Amino acid sequence: MEFNILKGKLTHQEIRGLNPLVLAYIGDAVYEVFVRTYIVSENKNVKVHGLHKLSINLVKAEGQSNMMKCILNELNENETYIFKRGRNAKSGTVPKHADLIDYRMATGFEALIGYLYLIEDMDRLNYILETSLSLYKEKINNEK
Repeated sequence: MEFNILKGKLTHQEIRGLNPLVLAYIGDAVYEVFVRTYIVSENKNVKVHGLHKLSINLVKAEGQSNMMKCILNELNENETYIFKRGRNAKSGTVPKHADLIDYRMATGFEALIGYLYLIEDMDRLNYILETSLSLYKEKINNEK
């Protein structure tokens, strides 16, 4: 069974034209799986509650915003376009636990992740996810 059930159902242009909040919706799920997989791989003997606590800083808007800031210079023109569409999208909701700028940056990050997943550019998706995490961890360690 194919994991990507949209394969062959949407063209690259249709995916590029999706509402950026739809891209972010998909990207949020893809990113969540990435983070959970990473946290488990680094903490094999930690209980589920502990795993959840370890993932919080990576999945909250501030963490995603910081990760996006770390990789902005790594994006190509098309990726920058998708990110900006997501960042500038009006969601109609006000973030409860996040700064509005971080929330918008995180939405752009999620839109980019969703886009790369839907167009099935897994090499680029993995590069963006791994690079953003690596640069973010480096930034955090330098601030200590």
